[in-house]
Amino acid sequence: MSQKNAQSANEEKLKRVAVGMTVAGVLLVLFLLIILIIQFVQIGVARAQTREYEKQEQYYKTENEKLEKNIDYYESEEGLYWLAIHQGWVSPRN
Repeated sequence: MSQKNAQSANEEKLKRVAVGMTVAGVLLVLFLLIILIIQFVQIGVARAQTREYEKQEQYYKTENEKLEKNIDYYESEEGLYWLAIHQGWVSPRN
């Protein structure tokens, strides 16, 4: 009878170990799945930021080109003449 009790105790321990390992495996898989989801969200946020930065970069490039055209105009003789007249200078051409 003591052998039966010892055998049933060993079987109980094996069942507990098996259940514990199963729970640990499920928790590990769940943990890894949560990490995977978080990573996907972070990738999505990073891509959105990249698109926003690219839009801003394009905007500033366009603004820079406009300002360079203005600089070219105001450095020309016609632009300087216009600025002088606008500031109250009298034109010798008149």
